[in-house]
Amino acid sequence: MFNYGISVLRRFWLILLAVGPGIFCIGYTIGTGSVTTMAKSGSQYGMRLLWVLALSCLFSWVMMEAAGRYAIVTGQTTIHSLKSHVMCGKLVAIIVTMGIILGQWCCLSGIVGLSSHAIYETLRLFMPHIHPENYWAVLGIAIAIICVMYLFILIGKYSFFEKVLIVFVTIMGLCFIISMFIVLPPPREIAAGLWPRIPQVPGAKLMIAAFVGTTMAAPTFVVRPLLLKSKGWQVGHKKEQSRDAFLSAFLMFIISSSIMICATGALFKEGKSINTVLDMVYTLKPIAGRFCVAIFLIGTLSAGLSSVFPIAMVAPLLVSDYREGKMETRSALFRTLAALACLLGLMVPALGVNPIIAQIATQVSQVFVLPVVILGFIYLLNKKKSMGKYRAGVLLNTGMIAAFAFSCMISYNAILALRDFFTH
Repeated sequence: MFNYGISVLRRFWLILLAVGPGIFCIGYTIGTGSVTTMAKSGSQYGMRLLWVLALSCLFSWVMMEAAGRYAIVTGQTTIHSLKSHVMCGKLVAIIVTMGIILGQWCCLSGIVGLSSHAIYETLRLFMPHIHPENYWAVLGIAIAIICVMYLFILIGKYSFFEKVLIVFVTIMGLCFIISMFIVLPPPREIAAGLWPRIPQVPGAKLMIAAFVGTTMAAPTFVVRPLLLKSKGWQVGHKKEQSRDAFLSAFLMFIISSSIMICATGALFKEGKSINTVLDMVYTLKPIAGRFCVAIFLIGTLSAGLSSVFPIAMVAPLLVSDYREGKMETRSALFRTLAALACLLGLMVPALGVNPIIAQIATQVSQVFVLPVVILGFIYLLNKKKSMGKYRAGVLLNTGMIAAFAFSCMISYNAILALRDFFTH
């Protein structure tokens, strides 16, 4: 029986390894900011924005397939290709690189702040005598998180990065799915959320933009070719690449929707809104008990750690892509830029501010670089000289054009939402 259990765990581990580079995509996409956005949406609007999440994950699948196909066929990476093959390529590559780096660095600080609070609140849940607020304890936890993540980065091997993320993403997914089943709303209510409609209430447009910014994430598509190249995948891995893209998008939808469903089942019918994930889990306590709250907090923490790790590497990865067109993880530049990102990640905990509003704003800002990234891939995937017989066909082109139209619509919606946010 014991050997059978080990065999099952080994098979499960091999399945997760088969997701491969898609694990990085999930790590980039689902962090504490994403958890907060999904939970806040579920508490305020129920399942009415599930269709936005579904479309975002669908188009993420399309763009991961496009980025992956380009990588395995040409052996080239995104930023280097934009720089070399697109008109005004250097300018386009710099705009995409800087837009992604600045957005991700802003998100990082909020993620570290929320993760350190999640650890502190988990401790307080089982040790009620601890003071509700302790600035130095939270800051100390944040510093410990950053130091551990940076030590992981110093190891500098893709295979190690992948395994670390598998652990975090697995814990995160299991915790949120378990929490969802404890407070599951009626299936009809969940299905109704797939019908496209925008709630006519203040803040709905901003929430939609944040949804797309945190789910249909430009860094996911830009970094993917670097990851596939480091994994050693070539044109012979076409099936593995397509499977990896689909599984990644599918898991993103399952995990994100489970968070929204959990908030809907626990809070929406009670008319209770949340501003932080911690508000949500403590509202769950009388419904499901403190162990359910602990499970949700552990999932939130895993979401944070699974994002801190790849986001801290975003700047050095994109800079090395721009300079050399490959993933260089052992250079002094890589370690310096990763260290700078880690220091910036301590800003919110050090200032002792609530990161929620800032984090939603940074998630919204991510949508503005998205149309440029998608347009770049449409051009690269249809370049006969480099793609040959593997050029994008009708189906993939239709998907990319639809993704581009969707991203433009969301960008316009984000401009209107930010205007309303700052004028009211």
